[in-house]
Amino acid sequence: MSGTPSRWYDPYAGLPVPVQVLMWFLLAVILATFLSVGFLMARAWFELRRQRRDRDAADESDFLWVFVVPALNEEVTIADSVSRLHAVEATHRVILVMDDGSDDRTPEILAGLDAPGLEVVRREPPRARTGKSAALDHAWEYIRHEVLARPEFASWPRDRVVVGVVDADGRLAPDGLPAIAGALARDERVAGVQVLVRIYNRGRYLTWAQDVEFGVTAYVYQLGRSAWGTANLGGNGQFTRLTALDDVATDANMPAYTRHGPWRDRLTEDQDIGVRMHQAGWRCVQLVVTRVDQQGLTNLRRLVKQRVRWAQGAWQSVALLRGVGRGGMSPLARVDTVIYLLMPALQLVMGLGLVLALFFFAFRDTPFVAGWPVLLFLLALAFFPGIAALTMTPPPGLRQLPRALIGVLPYLAYTWLTWIAFPVSLLRQTLGITGWTKTAREPLDANLPDHATLPEDPPGPGGS
Repeated sequence: MSGTPSRWYDPYAGLPVPVQVLMWFLLAVILATFLSVGFLMARAWFELRRQRRDRDAADESDFLWVFVVPALNEEVTIADSVSRLHAVEATHRVILVMDDGSDDRTPEILAGLDAPGLEVVRREPPRARTGKSAALDHAWEYIRHEVLARPEFASWPRDRVVVGVVDADGRLAPDGLPAIAGALARDERVAGVQVLVRIYNRGRYLTWAQDVEFGVTAYVYQLGRSAWGTANLGGNGQFTRLTALDDVATDANMPAYTRHGPWRDRLTEDQDIGVRMHQAGWRCVQLVVTRVDQQGLTNLRRLVKQRVRWAQGAWQSVALLRGVGRGGMSPLARVDTVIYLLMPALQLVMGLGLVLALFFFAFRDTPFVAGWPVLLFLLALAFFPGIAALTMTPPPGLRQLPRALIGVLPYLAYTWLTWIAFPVSLLRQTLGITGWTKTAREPLDANLPDHATLPEDPPGPGGS
C-alpha cells in the first residue's frame, strides 16, 4: 500500500491509526528511557564513589553471619561453594546448607567436608522439593528456633543477625563482609544488601553476555536506586537482617507444606520479598565493592528456559503494584517502582513494536519504510542505552567506551535472543503453568579433590 509522504514531525503518517498510536506510545517510552538511564547513571556514579570511600568503614564482627545455601542435587558445586564460604573472613559464622531431598552424591559430599560451623538440614518428602522459597522459609524457622536457641548465639540481637543467601554454585568474596556490615551499620532502616553478581566462566559468548547483563543491572539500575533504598534483591548474594525477615513473614501464598515465612511461593522469590520489604518501610541497597561469582549457562536452550522462569516471576510480581503507596517512599521512588514492576509489559510491547516496524518495512509500501522511525527504534532501543550502560560495567568509566562501542552489537543480539521469554512466560502465567525442573549444573572450571575435604589454602574468588 502507499501513503502520503511522512514529515519529520509526523513520521508515522500513512500507517493505520492503531499502529500510529502504538508507535507514538513507544516513542514516548524511548524518550523516557533516555532520561531514566541518564538520571540513574548519574546517581549510580555518586553512589559508587561513596561505596569505594566507605568500603571498610565497619567491623564485620558486630554481626552474626548465617550463610544459607539451598541445595538440590548439587554434587558438582556444593563442596566448592562450602569451601569458599569457610574461607570468608567472618568472626561469627554459621554455614547452613538446606539439602532439599537430594538423591545424588550431595549428602555424601556434605558429610565428608571438614568445615567448622557447617550445619546440614535434610529436608524430606513431602516437604522437600517444593521450591527454593520453601527451603528458605525452612532455613528461617531453623535459624530462629535452633541456631539462636544455642547458648553461644542466644544473646545476639536479631537486627545484628544477618542471613546471607548464597547459591550452591556461589563463590562469595572472602573479604567482602566489612562492606556489607558498613551498609547495614550506616542505616538501621537498611533491611537488605545485594552484592554484585559476576559470572566466573565468562570465556564464551553466552556467559560473557550474562556477565555484562548482571554488571549493567548492578552498576546502573540497582546502584542508581540505592539512594532511594529501592534496589532489588537477587537470588544469589543477598544479605538481610533477621528482623526484616520477621517483619515481612506472612501466611499468604506460601509454598506447599509451609504455613508461615518471609518468602512466598513465587518463581522470583527474591524480587517478591525485596519489594515487600520496601512496602513495609525497609530499605534495600546494592553493593558493587564486593561480589559473589556464579556459574553462567553455556547452552542457549537452558538460558532461555531460565529467563522464561525469571520473566514469569516478574509477571507474578505485577500484583505488588497495589502496595506501591506504602513504605513512605518518595514520589520519584514510587514512579521508579511502578516502572520496575511494569517492566515485563513494557519490554513485551517494545519488542512487539519493533517486530511490527520491521513488518511494515519488509512487506508494506508505506512512508514508514523510507523514514527515520525504524532507525530511531534501533538506535534508541539499543545503542544509546546500551553503550551508556556498558561504560558502567566493571570497572566503570570512560576507559570502557571503546569496549562498549565494540561490545554493544553482540550484547544487543543477546538481549534479543532472550526476548522470547516475555511472551512465552506470559502465556504460561495465563494458563496457570508454574512448574519447573531444576537446571543441571555444568562442570566446575577447577574441581576440589576427590575426597571432598577443604584444601589447606581455599581457592580465592573469581576463578574466571
